[in-house]
Amino acid sequence: MFIKDLKDCPEFIAGDFTVLRELLNPEKQKGLALKYSLAHATLKPGESSTPHTLTVSEVYFILEGTGAMHIDNETSEVFPGQAIYIPPKAKQFIRNTGKKELKFLCIVDPAWKPEYEV
Repeated sequence: MFIKDLKDCPEFIAGDFTVLRELLNPEKQKGLALKYSLAHATLKPGESSTPHTLTVSEVYFILEGTGAMHIDNETSEVFPGQAIYIPPKAKQFIRNTGKKELKFLCIVDPAWKPEYEV
């Protein structure tokens, strides 16, 4: 059995300027039969991630707060309980539009590697 507690994951500033905690990545936790990675992200009120592109697909799952998700030429308000699919090579960023931290999960498939960032 493998269990990883969020509080045991060190925070770091990702390339898109979100605060990330990586929960699962088969490249870093040997023995996990996963093809995807899972991270927890936060953005303070009024902040945005930097527009960026991944060469692979990504899913955000909103846990807390509200935001505006930008994918290519589309923008939509996002709320807790929603999953957002981000196709490969789409230009994307998310903005915190609320008064509290925006918290969301990021699933990257296949598992995130630095070379997937454009």
